[in-house]
Amino acid sequence: MPTATPVAPATSVPAPARPASPEVTVTDPALVKRAVKAAALGNAMEWFDFGVYSYIAVTLGKVFFPSGNPTAQLLSTFGAFAAAFLVRPLGGMVFGPLGDRIGRQKVLALTMIMMAAGTFAIGLIPSYASIGVGAPILLLAARLVQGFSTGGEYAGASTFIAEYAPDKKRGFFGSWLEFGTLAGYIGGAGLVTLMTALLSTDDLLSWGWRIPFLIAGPMGIIGLYLRMRLEETPAFTAELDKAEADRPKVPLREMITGQWRALLLCVGLVLVFNVTDYMLLSYMPSYLTSELKYDETHGLLVVLGMMALMMIVQPFAGALTDRIGRRPVIAAGCAGFLALSVPALLLIRQGSLVAIALGMGALGLLLVCFTAAMPAALPALFPTRVRYGSLSIGFNISVSLFGGTTPLVVTALIGATGNMMMPAYYMMAAAIIGGVAVWFMSESAGRPLPGSAPAVEPAPARD
Repeated sequence: MPTATPVAPATSVPAPARPASPEVTVTDPALVKRAVKAAALGNAMEWFDFGVYSYIAVTLGKVFFPSGNPTAQLLSTFGAFAAAFLVRPLGGMVFGPLGDRIGRQKVLALTMIMMAAGTFAIGLIPSYASIGVGAPILLLAARLVQGFSTGGEYAGASTFIAEYAPDKKRGFFGSWLEFGTLAGYIGGAGLVTLMTALLSTDDLLSWGWRIPFLIAGPMGIIGLYLRMRLEETPAFTAELDKAEADRPKVPLREMITGQWRALLLCVGLVLVFNVTDYMLLSYMPSYLTSELKYDETHGLLVVLGMMALMMIVQPFAGALTDRIGRRPVIAAGCAGFLALSVPALLLIRQGSLVAIALGMGALGLLLVCFTAAMPAALPALFPTRVRYGSLSIGFNISVSLFGGTTPLVVTALIGATGNMMMPAYYMMAAAIIGGVAVWFMSESAGRPLPGSAPAVEPAPARD
């Protein structure tokens, strides 16, 4: 009979440790939708204000910057507009690292409060005729509060959605953030258009211009309620679960020097995204009215139509980035602006309603390439532990230097050169820089965020 093989006695020596496979996060569809709504509403409120400010810029110039020169008034108004962008990097440097330390949800609630307060305050400021130079000073102060708070808004909102969304649908869910942007613009522009049509010039100058800014109060309360009801993102919660020794406080310097390549890519991508965005949505209404002498109401309606078209296309374009990738979609937008900016602006300058609609529509569809892809592409540039902070810094530096200054710079360039094609040349230059950034960026569609576990949708229930 075969004899039994002796069994070695058990020892206390542990087996070699095997590297643990990353855990998989199963997303909650209901929670993802709530997160998207809360983030998008905050973005909508931010851009409701920017839309109102841009579309009512001529009126604000008369209220706060009296002058016999309409161009000087417009430059002063856009100067106050641009000033808010100068403090955005400071807001990003405060709110971004704070969001990586105490949580995305808490910081987003704080930025919502500050945004609503700054916008609401503008509606309460007396005119220049009432208090003199104090009026533009108070306007500038309110704009600085808005700019500081928005320094943590977009990076936080895009990070919030990206960390909640499943990997294979991050583009689709992220696109709703810019859907909120467009909704805010349409709400602000639509309200200004309605007021322009219904109110006399005197009523608009005396009290009508205040209405859009005062609406920010109730909107802020609603947005704050939605954000306070949300939980932290799974990615940030996983970071919190690590031992404190494994997640030391990340110095601000490391968020910059340790991520320098990703930051450069972020600045380039945000440059083309925001120059074209502010050119079309903020500057073009004033360009049509002040430079081309086009009827103000008809010009606003054309821009509203373009934004409505963009809203319809936005979710489908976001889903497209999940299927074919972010890089091809962004590259197509850069190539389109490089090739079509001049023809589109020549169409706009023809002055007829059909020509303006065709030119603006073409540029708006090209802009969708950026609005649909960037909310998912930008957070994927950075690892979880520095995502909010590094993205806030890169995003806001680029927006402050290039995006928010677009109306002011282009208005000044036209005034200095007399060349009405400057908007097209400016967009083409931005498209070249964006194309270089796309060339060097990595594809992120369908892949986990750096430093985060794979995120998947729950398996369908079986009968």
